[in-house]
Amino acid sequence: MVNRERGEGVRRGDVQGLERRPEPTTALDEQTLREAFGCFPSGVIAIGGMDGGDPVGMAVSSFTSVSLAPPLVSVCMRTSSRTWPRLRGLPQLGLSVLGEGQDTVCRALAGSEEDRFAGVPWEANEQGAVFVHGAITWFDCTLRAEVPAGDHAIALLEVGRLWRAPAADPLIFHGSRFRRLDSGERSAVPA
Repeated sequence: MVNRERGEGVRRGDVQGLERRPEPTTALDEQTLREAFGCFPSGVIAIGGMDGGDPVGMAVSSFTSVSLAPPLVSVCMRTSSRTWPRLRGLPQLGLSVLGEGQDTVCRALAGSEEDRFAGVPWEANEQGAVFVHGAITWFDCTLRAEVPAGDHAIALLEVGRLWRAPAADPLIFHGSRFRRLDSGERSAVPA
């Protein structure tokens, strides 16, 4: 048996005076998981397409780059979403990486399904992919696969084209709040 009080069986690195350890939790309920997942900062994207002459879309914070060859990204949507079934069948989807200051756009795209694009500047390409103005990157994508994952679906999207504004900062979502990157050099850590 390991005596954790005395540190037997536990290896600890030099923490230079900082002793920070996560607190154990007894419940894995939805609220506790949401708070724990919220400890990891993420960007926010808008995913959209034209359906019957109208823009359809939503805000998503679970976006991940997957592969360079072929160029693939993934997004996750709740299985209870009423928007994803409308998007999944479209020939092209636009992904817009929202930029700093676009928190109102994010809220609009996460709001009532009928009013999501009211007041949000957007454009669609010839194939029907919808892109949000002011975003820092646009990806023109095609759905390649969808994988069930608990109460979500993982959509694997192939990138056909992209547009970017590399000097712009992204919208950051962390701890159920929108945040900003610290652009000061003092906080930069070499890779």
